[in-house]
Parts: sequence; structure tokens; C-alpha cells
Amino acid sequence: MEERLQKILSQAGICSRRRAEEYLTQGRVWVNGAPAALGDKAVLGQDLITLDGVPVAPLEKKTYLMLNKPRGYVSTLSDEQGRKTVANLVEDCGVRVWPVGRLDMDSEGLLILCNDGALTNGLLHPSHMVEKEYHVRVQGDVAAAIPVLTAPMMLDGDAFLPARVRILREEGETALVSMVIREGKNRQIRRMCAQGGLRVLRLKRVREGKLMLDPSLQTGRWRFLHEKEILVLQDAKN
Repeated sequence: MEERLQKILSQAGICSRRRAEEYLTQGRVWVNGAPAALGDKAVLGQDLITLDGVPVAPLEKKTYLMLNKPRGYVSTLSDEQGRKTVANLVEDCGVRVWPVGRLDMDSEGLLILCNDGALTNGLLHPSHMVEKEYHVRVQGDVAAAIPVLTAPMMLDGDAFLPARVRILREEGETALVSMVIREGKNRQIRRMCAQGGLRVLRLKRVREGKLMLDPSLQTGRWRFLHEKEILVLQDAKN
């Protein structure tokens, strides 16, 4: 079955679809000995597809990881500013994997990495509205902030759906709250909390869909997902 080349490169674990589009416009992708263009299609395993002269082969095995991301790492495979990346933390897994979505450098917790392009696109596609739960240590008047956080809001041109919020623990001037959102816009939790008059002291993702962060997984460590966990993610994207 013919598929667009950017999808083929993504599902082969080469790069993201966006990066594949860049490679195509740069003339680095060839099919059957001729340069390919953006929008071209091919059949992986039947047509000879190369990137920089190296043949593109289908993935023999899909790999799925759970990482307990620490603060101080960016959720990319490389960084132009030379910052530490999550790729450094999982380089011993044996295959090339990429992060499914992002946690900003100052955030921590559950981050899924895999080499499954279909799963990645399914979990990130806005139409699927996969829930994400965060435990957020905040400073400020939480009671006054909750009506703001649980209502629609518009910030810098971004429309945010209401969050589900509950107080887990209050300690003096700070509180630990659970926030559940269905989007994943840039620094969304931090921006929403600021709008509600709260200062975020610590932000940790503990759930994506029905997949919970393994409480036994130490910060900065990773493990392979179990088969049941993979099925949970596949159900979430459908």
C-alpha cells in the first residue's frame, strides 16, 4: 500500500513527520534512484527509499519505554543549545526511540518514548483528547484559583479547555493539587496556574490516558512498557 514518504520515514523510526518534510524539501530523500518531493508516495519494502543514500528499512520490532523524567532535561533527541536531553537517559535501550509529546525542562514525571509512529500520532492528535494528569505544587490562594482553572480560558491566542482540579494536600502557604487536562499546549499548566494567581513550584506528570507513572521507577530511570500497558495506550489513541 502506497503511503506518503514522511509517514514512511516516521514509522521506520528515522525521524518525526515534520523533520521528514524538511528532508524531502532539502532533496535528501530518493525513491528508486530519483529525488522525491513533498507529497510523493511509495511502498516500503517494495520501492527503494533512501535518506542521504542510506536505504530505509521497516522496523522489525517496536519498542515502548516509560521514563521518569527528571528536571533539567529537554524532551527532544538533540538540542541546539547543548542542553541535556531525554535521549541521554535512554541511550542504553538498544534502539532509537523518540518522546511522545513533551515535558518542559523544569517539569518531571511520566514520559513515553517509542519508535511507533502510528501510536505517537494517535496519542498526540488533538481529536483524541487523551487525558494527562499532573501533580502540581503551587503557592497562592488555591480556593480562589479553582473557579478560574475549571473554566475555559484564552491566553495569548490559545484557547484552553477547563481543567479538572482537586486539592491533594495543603501545607502552610503551599498546596499539592491534581490537574487533569486533555490538551498538551506549550507550558499549559504553568500558564493556566499563572492566570489563576498561582505560582508553580513543582510540576510532575503522573498519568497519560490510563497509563500511570510507575511509583517504583526512580527519577531519571526508564523501563520497557508491559504488554498490557501498550494495549492501554493503543486503546487511548483510538
